[in-house]
Amino acid sequence: MDWADLQVMVVEDHGFQRRVALRLLTELGVRQTLESADGLHALDVLRPMKTPPDVVLVDLDMPGMDGIECIGHIAHERLARAVVVVSALDPALLNTVQTMARAYGLRVLGSVEKPLTREKLEYVLQRFDEHVTEALDEGGAEFSIADLEDALTQGRIVPWFQPQVEFGNGRVVGVEALARWERSDGSVVGPVNFIPVLEREGLADRLTDRMLDEGCRWLRHWGSNNRLKMSVNVSPLALTDTTAADRYQAIVQSHGISPEDVILEITESSVMADAARGLGLLARLRLKGFGLSIDDFGTGYSSLAQLAQVPFTELKIDKEFVHGAHAQPRRRAVVEASLDLARKLGLKAVAEGVETIEDWQMLAELGCDIAQGWLIGRPVPGSEVPAAIARWRRPAH
Repeated sequence: MDWADLQVMVVEDHGFQRRVALRLLTELGVRQTLESADGLHALDVLRPMKTPPDVVLVDLDMPGMDGIECIGHIAHERLARAVVVVSALDPALLNTVQTMARAYGLRVLGSVEKPLTREKLEYVLQRFDEHVTEALDEGGAEFSIADLEDALTQGRIVPWFQPQVEFGNGRVVGVEALARWERSDGSVVGPVNFIPVLEREGLADRLTDRMLDEGCRWLRHWGSNNRLKMSVNVSPLALTDTTAADRYQAIVQSHGISPEDVILEITESSVMADAARGLGLLARLRLKGFGLSIDDFGTGYSSLAQLAQVPFTELKIDKEFVHGAHAQPRRRAVVEASLDLARKLGLKAVAEGVETIEDWQMLAELGCDIAQGWLIGRPVPGSEVPAAIARWRRPAH
């Protein structure tokens, strides 16, 4: 990337370490830098800015307002496009702070353990360039409920597809259908912006039906030369709908697709909202042949209970644990434990967020079944899936 276009702020109370960080940024070619000696002053600098800086490097252990509180304000007030956590403290604490920031909706490029070096700084800042395209794909996020409902009715919310590949032979075996709102001005709105609104307005079941319908239409279109399974996210609200199992079966079969080729992804937290109805629906879906995946495994609080009670066929390890796990022992431990659990329960294991060859190699060595992430390919419209499959080349390991 062109480092000269990047604007970076350093929030560090120790004068020498702050100067080191600024010098390293200059060596990397970053020309636009800001600095602050504490959290309060940093917020005073950031709040009047018309355009927020690209990245803020925040030290955690500072007097007055510590870095954790500062990051909370940055996230809540949208005062930066991304943050990097800097500290010499326990890696477990760094991971907690990153998770907190992401829960606020703030992009976190990663953490850097002190002492800061040019190599560490370059590695983490490169992730800004890796993620910027996806961020731009979010498009404009300002819309009314009427706009959103009209988009759903008119078929402008469509599935894009991200490939999934087997570690064993590198073959593309499936895709996940991910909702995108293609607006008339050419912008694309990502799901993080509109799905919470759909759920709040009671429209999420319509979205699930549409993703299934359009996704199966594309499966049929790609034909037998690309025999793929398709994963579709199911809204938690659908688990209270006693008609959903029959409706999903009818949608799939109307396109000549077998339920065995469709995997329904269920988030951990959704099943127990109404356990009796939820378990009954999932049992009926499994009876009809649909695969069931426990999505974002490890991010909720009832994982083991869910696995014991629901007839899942697949365990999907959340990207929060996968990305960078090759270099972070705590994340690797979570991945290893998840894979071991999947094997013992006879579940396929899918790793999300596979972005680097190092993570691919680690997962392959640990015996993961399927990979999904930007290393394999980004989500693309249905018309581009065959080309995306043709471009894919399995890394050597």
